[in-house]
Amino acid sequence: MSSVPTMWRMPQEPIRERRVSSQVQQEVTQLILDRRLRPGALLPTEAELMAELGVSRNSVREALKALQALDIVEIRHGYGTYVGQASLTPLADGLTFRTLVQLTDDTHALAEILQVRAVLEEGLVREVAAALTDTELCELEDLVRRMEECAAAGEAFPELDRQFHETLYRPLGNALVPQLLGAFWHVFHRVAGVRGWSKDPAPDVTVRRHRDIVTALRAGDVGAAQRAMADHFRGIEARAGQETRGVG
Repeated sequence: MSSVPTMWRMPQEPIRERRVSSQVQQEVTQLILDRRLRPGALLPTEAELMAELGVSRNSVREALKALQALDIVEIRHGYGTYVGQASLTPLADGLTFRTLVQLTDDTHALAEILQVRAVLEEGLVREVAAALTDTELCELEDLVRRMEECAAAGEAFPELDRQFHETLYRPLGNALVPQLLGAFWHVFHRVAGVRGWSKDPAPDVTVRRHRDIVTALRAGDVGAAQRAMADHFRGIEARAGQETRGVG
């Protein structure tokens, strides 16, 4: 009879099951890629996946649940499982959690995210400068005007701010850019909501910084546009630093 204590052997089964689930996730993902299935396409049934992959129903279900959390598949109860949109929502949720956890003892967590976004946008503004049309510049100017009206009325304008940045980079035709910016935006505002931060303490300054970006782009001065964007993010970082220092 083995002399190894029973409690030493108990963890082996859960570990094996986790390994199987992870492997099934990879195989389902590879199946989607091999069959060139697009978002919204219907996946094989659980029974078909069991037969094709040679695993249990429980392993298939656990793998599909994990892939659903990553937005790789979408489970529609009563209808089937479909290829997901593979959005960046899981990334945004993970960054939000990481930031909220670290803010209790690390006030640099949110500043790190803002720094990444700033580097991204300061680089992209050079790319977009040559692509913006007069119509798009007019649209940006209108958004700044609406921001100014909100500021004068004492109203917050986060959605206008978001529209400004989405409109700015639309000419690039890069679908990943708005998703990345949306993820960073989602993190910042969810953290602000959870922490109960006050609204923008200087909305007129925020408006001016957006106007400076458009003015530089309208003049075709790429360097000035990059400097204006850098000023914009320094302002956000300064505000975030003040808010996090005030978190008790």
